[in-house]
Amino acid sequence: MKAIQTLSAVLLAKVFLCGICIDYAAAATFDDPTWPCQQRKVESLSMALMWTSQLPEGFDPQKPGTLTPQARDLAALLSLRKFSLEEAETAIREFADSDNNAEPQQMAAIFAQVFNSLGNTRRQIINGIESYSLKQIALSEKIDLTRSDMRVLMDAEKPDFDKVDALEEQLDWDERVFRDRGRSLTYVCETPVLIEKRLYALAHLLMKYAK
Repeated sequence: MKAIQTLSAVLLAKVFLCGICIDYAAAATFDDPTWPCQQRKVESLSMALMWTSQLPEGFDPQKPGTLTPQARDLAALLSLRKFSLEEAETAIREFADSDNNAEPQQMAAIFAQVFNSLGNTRRQIINGIESYSLKQIALSEKIDLTRSDMRVLMDAEKPDFDKVDALEEQLDWDERVFRDRGRSLTYVCETPVLIEKRLYALAHLLMKYAK
């Protein structure tokens, strides 16, 4: 029986988990508890705010019109997040130099295609963050309940150390999962913002090379 070790573990768990719960509670005090990110939540983007040039009258970003094969290929490349902005500028410049249809309407249609594609990806990521947050809240509540059960057992006149040991193992596992999820939060929260910045940059490049 490891009564002394278990008691020490309980005390350490209390200190450690209080820190976790305070940090997560701070993130969850925003208006939307399903949004744990420091970045402001922007659910939808506006193409008109990014494409600062005059859009053709009646232009519909959801139905930008038929693209030429070359324009369609360019839109597909620009929609790849691994395709760097330097590579994107080269591809846009080559398209503008070789295609006689690189007028503003065609370039706006290309951007609309990219905007819709990356916008869908961005919305999926935001939905994933919301689901992630709910799981973290549930796990935090489970950790708190386990901690409470351990306190009750240890306060008993004759503590059941076998049960305490079992709860301690479960607590250790849940803490580890909570920490691992927390470490990935920074990158995941940055992704929607990075997509938004990429869209702004691509809009600028396409307008720059429009004829």
